[in-house]
Amino acid sequence: MASTTPTTTAGTTAGTTAASTPGTRSADTGEVTAPRATVNGRECGFEGATAHTSALDWLRGLGLTGAKEGCAEGECGACSVLVARPAGDGPDAGTQWTALNACLVPAASLDGQEVVTSEGLGEPGDLHPVQHEMAVRGGSQCGYCTPGFVCSMAAEYYRPGRDTPEAGGDLVPGTDATRPVEGEGDAADDPNAPHHDPVDHDHGPNGFDLHALSGNLCRCTGYRPIRDAAFALGRPTDDDALAQRTHEPAPAPVATRFASGAGEYLRAGDLADVFALRSEHPDATLVAGSTDWGVEVNIRGVRAPVVIGIDRVPELRTFETGPDVVELGAALTLSEIEARLDGRVPLLAQVFPQFASRLIRNGATLGGNLGTGSPIGDTPPALLALEAVVVLAAPGGEREVPLADYFTGYRATVRRPDELIRAVRLPLPLSPVTAFHKIAKRRFDDISSVAVGFALQVDDGVVTKARIGLGGVAATPVRALETEAALEGRPFTRETARAAAAVMRREGTPLDDHRASAAYRSAMLGTALLKLHAQHAGRTTREEASA
Repeated sequence: MASTTPTTTAGTTAGTTAASTPGTRSADTGEVTAPRATVNGRECGFEGATAHTSALDWLRGLGLTGAKEGCAEGECGACSVLVARPAGDGPDAGTQWTALNACLVPAASLDGQEVVTSEGLGEPGDLHPVQHEMAVRGGSQCGYCTPGFVCSMAAEYYRPGRDTPEAGGDLVPGTDATRPVEGEGDAADDPNAPHHDPVDHDHGPNGFDLHALSGNLCRCTGYRPIRDAAFALGRPTDDDALAQRTHEPAPAPVATRFASGAGEYLRAGDLADVFALRSEHPDATLVAGSTDWGVEVNIRGVRAPVVIGIDRVPELRTFETGPDVVELGAALTLSEIEARLDGRVPLLAQVFPQFASRLIRNGATLGGNLGTGSPIGDTPPALLALEAVVVLAAPGGEREVPLADYFTGYRATVRRPDELIRAVRLPLPLSPVTAFHKIAKRRFDDISSVAVGFALQVDDGVVTKARIGLGGVAATPVRALETEAALEGRPFTRETARAAAAVMRREGTPLDDHRASAAYRSAMLGTALLKLHAQHAGRTTREEASA
């Protein structure tokens, strides 16, 4: 880490232009202070850090070496820490302890925030319940990954509603598994609902969701004792300080200017600030969750002269549902969107569990996933099927662009240099027959070789509307227009599905690469539609039998 001493200048309050007074300006009081964060209850400055120093390197520089660097790209979770984030909207929303990959997050983005590392959870002789259960149940061998597991597990331990009776199934006698949660049996019959095994192995009797640990890897202990530790946790005690903290508001974001010899990190107070800062720095890099940018910095050594943090800009964090549209703010994290939608968009409910890991989803944003223009992002195929519209904002106003018209080439879009993605809008009503098929080498936490989003309207057995989004088979995410035409106006029979599947095999321009061959990708396109029909036909048969 560079030994330069950072200089700081004032952040901006809402609707103002950056000033030159040293420090960070509170959006609530206007008071100017040096950039600082609260770590394990102690205020810490950013001396010795640069604008590109990760939170992990900064924390380790403070002597908090529990968090480790394993992969430096958000795949192993050895760097997991807890950050206090709002549990919802409004001043009374409270705080949710959120696990993040410290290796990806810029240290300067934590200005004004609260962080807890594994050292802050407990200490020898006074272990935190998570640490205690990991120790007594043999959840650690070499210990390298253990602090990360402990922080991710602690985030789930404090999750609101985790320990309610409805949160998990009942223990199946004679086993360590749990019965399905009430209503899961019906959901299993619905191809639009996430699949659950007859016995739910992913949730403990205490409501613990094992997907909270999906971003944490262990190479020597084995996951059974770690699962045992997670399922043994009770509820926080009344005198648990971190549990009490959840009843108070999370720290408000502060506008920040943090400069060093290696660059400058700026946090905008509102959307007007973003545009003002971009007018000062036209070549600045906009960063929200940093799940992509952090990899560029760590693995490829990229250094931007100016980084503008936009993850806490209020205008980019809208969430609205109405009779005709659902609006999702571009800077809402995928975990936040998942919680707020609460299954109201079944297709997205299938996407979220397959998108990277919980640790990544806690930081990744919808705007970031679309903003990179990647042809293998997981959300574009589903959003194409949902006929999503991208809201682009510029100093002169906003415009709407159908997502089908947004991508123009490999990592290229219609977005102008002065524009940013403000929100994504989903038109209502939704088509009832939906599915998301992701083909990858691992079931979870992997990049897709092929991704397919389906949204079909079937009336009296006839396909009246078909929308299909594809990822991984062309230079951009694409609509399967020929397949849609082959389906619409025809009965949704196996014969129709077979004929349309033959068309779908020819969609896109798949290539050979290290993830899959072009022939394999085409084959997967062909089987995806047959799988969808089999699921839909199975549901129809069960509905007719129960009528």
